[in-house]
Amino acid sequence: MSGKGNGADTGLTAARQASAEGRAQGMDIGWTVFSYLLSGMAAYGAIGWLVGRAVHVSLLFPLGMLVGLAISIGFIIYRYGVHGATAQPRTSASARKEMTGDR
Repeated sequence: MSGKGNGADTGLTAARQASAEGRAQGMDIGWTVFSYLLSGMAAYGAIGWLVGRAVHVSLLFPLGMLVGLAISIGFIIYRYGVHGATAQPRTSASARKEMTGDR
């Protein structure tokens, strides 16, 4: 026996590798979204803190953070939300039935 797997083992290994790559891509997107949220809050919070310090209004720091969070969420929705879903149309038979209303 040579110890090498047959065709079924190779297919199983390829499926596991594809599954692992899909999970890795999902983690990559998750970390990207998380970093957008943090960086938006940090950047606009810093701007709010600087402007608030200059005009002696301490409320601008938390307002800047909230504005940064809102802008980040909007950008995430634009990049990964509905806009991204329309870039890859579904072409399966069930999708065509949904589009035409046939049941």
